[in-house]
Amino acid sequence: MNRIKGKLILITGASSGIGEACARRFAAEGADLALWARRRDRLEALAGRLRARHAINVWLDTVDVRDRAAVERAAGDLVATARVPDVLVNNAGLASGLSKLQEGDPDDWDRMIDTNLKGLLNVSRAILPRMVTERRGHVVNLGSTAGHQTYPMGNVYNATKYGVRALTEGMNLDVAGTPIRVSAVDPGFVETEFSEVRFHGDKERAAAVYQGFKPLTADDVADAIAYIVNLPEHVNILDLVIMPTAQRNVYVVDRSQ
Repeated sequence: MNRIKGKLILITGASSGIGEACARRFAAEGADLALWARRRDRLEALAGRLRARHAINVWLDTVDVRDRAAVERAAGDLVATARVPDVLVNNAGLASGLSKLQEGDPDDWDRMIDTNLKGLLNVSRAILPRMVTERRGHVVNLGSTAGHQTYPMGNVYNATKYGVRALTEGMNLDVAGTPIRVSAVDPGFVETEFSEVRFHGDKERAAAVYQGFKPLTADDVADAIAYIVNLPEHVNILDLVIMPTAQRNVYVVDRSQ
């Protein structure tokens, strides 16, 4: 059964990777979309393809989730021109740098904390009260296996993803007494722009992360998110950990394939 068709789904970080894959998957299911990201040109190209292929409504906004005022403005504009989203996918997030804490770059720390934690808070604070008022909605937060197990030189990134996990659990408690669902999807290795961003554009170093095994694709994660969103209203997946078969935890990866 398709329970996604006709819903309005807001996706942050929608211009690439998992966010873009979610937009494509939800559009194929007949959902209307609100797509937020910093790169307007990519959003417009994506929206054009989705409108032409699926005849859906797509609203775009150039939003940096770190900018609370911009988030609040965009949320107000969306509700005024469309409606309160049925689903919020808090996808915007990144890793920046990979170094020992004592050698870390505080600018990298700020970038991760401001995006992964404060960005998620900014968007949730702007959208969730409206869901509560309407007594409907589903929030899906993109976490990581890095929020379940730390790894060398992951320190601050790990901390932000442990924080996302805590915020998901806290948010789930805070909406008790309403029909609103709160879920998290925590992927392991997914081959997107993630590692290229982490290594500040070093494509060779980024490619080495995925050598020797078959990682998840953005579409694999989008499939999992679509499954969660499509469940009956009385069913909630609080946390779903998804990894490629070659990966068993953050340390154990079979690179002999």
